[in-house]
Amino acid sequence: MDKATGLLEQATRRPSPNCDARPDETDPSMIVVHGISLPPGEFGGLEIEALFMNELDWDAHPYFTQIRGLEVSAHLLIRRDGSLIQFVPFTQRAWHAGESCFRGRQRCNDFSIGIELEGEDDTAYDERQYPVLQGVIKALCAAYPAISPREVAGHCDIAPGRKIDPGPAFDWLRLYDGLGHTD
Repeated sequence: MDKATGLLEQATRRPSPNCDARPDETDPSMIVVHGISLPPGEFGGLEIEALFMNELDWDAHPYFTQIRGLEVSAHLLIRRDGSLIQFVPFTQRAWHAGESCFRGRQRCNDFSIGIELEGEDDTAYDERQYPVLQGVIKALCAAYPAISPREVAGHCDIAPGRKIDPGPAFDWLRLYDGLGHTD
């Protein structure tokens, strides 16, 4: 990972327009894990990338009328096969958390890194996604000292009642076991 550019070498880059500067050049201090599939329950298509790039054909699927005009992004997407796509440099603010709060701090987009996993709340995530996510988290912890495994939360944790992803199918214990000692 190149801390100066905020880019991850292993990731394919697709620069999203849905980002802006972090306030006061704030370094990230937490990671938010999300789950996404578009259309819901379907995997492997280009719709997630199109959404984050503002290129989604809103008329291509009935579900898309519910999210028409949405302008969102994440720093990273981990596909079900473990491949990585980076939409926003870690030095920038991605628009992934929405109205949110973590340990009393509002506006999590300001200080977090958003990682989307291609998946859905009630379908097991792919085995290949966990080691990739663990490797990314380790690299981010090394680059940004304020981030530790204790600063990793689900979207459900920072926006309770509004969001439930990555959902009950996400194996938090498996994630933490792969991160090693967390003290």
